Amino acid sequence: KTDFINFISDQEWKSIEPVSSWFGPSSFLMSSMSALFQLSMWIRHCHGYLTENVGIPVWGSYAVFALATLFSGLILGLVSETLETDRLV
Repeated sequence: KTDFINFISDQEWKSIEPVSSWFGPSSFLMSSMSALFQLSMWIRHCHGYLTENVGIPVWGSYAVFALATLFSGLILGLVSETLETDRLV
């Protein structure tokens, strides 16, 4: 507590470089990191639901997520290719 009070009263905070706008809490980069963290928590919740409530074995839950990853990659690839084809025409 004393160090913090001295930090403020001695104006030591003026010698510290401000955080770059890239790393600010409301920047695109930090918002993206937050979204990835929330996605990982959602995946963990789904894994727990599948293994505890539905009764799927752990390896089965991993297989579900692997297939979902492959399927979403397929869909994103098809959409990307469709958009690229439409732009070339």
